[in-house]
Amino acid sequence: MQQLKARKYKSLRTIAALVLREMGSTYGKSPGGYFWAVAEPVAAIAVLSIAFQMVFRSPSLGTNFPLFFATGFLPFTLANDISVKVTRSIHFSKPLLFYPAVTIFDTIVARIILSLVTNLTISIIVLIALHIVFDLHSLLRVEAIGLSLAMAISLGAGIGILNCYLVNAFGLWEQVWAIVTRPLFLASGVLFLFETLPQVAQNILWFNPFLHVVGMMRVGFYATYDAAYLSPIYVFGVSWGGIALGLLLLKRHARKLIHG
Repeated sequence: MQQLKARKYKSLRTIAALVLREMGSTYGKSPGGYFWAVAEPVAAIAVLSIAFQMVFRSPSLGTNFPLFFATGFLPFTLANDISVKVTRSIHFSKPLLFYPAVTIFDTIVARIILSLVTNLTISIIVLIALHIVFDLHSLLRVEAIGLSLAMAISLGAGIGILNCYLVNAFGLWEQVWAIVTRPLFLASGVLFLFETLPQVAQNILWFNPFLHVVGMMRVGFYATYDAAYLSPIYVFGVSWGGIALGLLLLKRHARKLIHG
């Protein structure tokens, strides 16, 4: 029992050290790194808002363009950023994996924590700022917002863990995945509502789990939005399937991936 507790404590210390290391290498030692982490989504939302406001009188939902795009852009970015960071876990921390105290699982958890903390902080800052600047009074549905975040985290982890194996086992997979997912931003409902699409497009895009993550977040911010198409069960099924299969493959081929 004591050995198990000691092992867990050691693993937690390793994960904490990896998070601090990656914070330094990702954002640098100056506050400027964190400034740009916040400025990037703000700039993207501003550009989208200005561009669409020049063409349309109002967004597909509500009356405020920045809020509409923020509720799509931020949850999409959370899921996508987790998947990208987790995919590169072995590559980023490979020198450390030669030490017995550091495992692939430790590096994955550390990257999920870093991405989650960073993106949640950015989302809170952006959304609060939008409500203050535009004097918005959203009737929040906290359970829907929480569910959207849980879906985003699970989806990012599922895709990332499975891709972590595939990218390291098959050299070309990273390029193939980048090509296949290039239209993902446009196909995930960040710029539009699922209900405004033709039926043919709805039948295809429904299977994009990112679309459900974005839709659930908008349910949390727009009291009149129903989004009957949403299926959290589908998203969690895809996510946990990817997590289970990815962890199984990583555990079975860990030595080859690290030393190969």
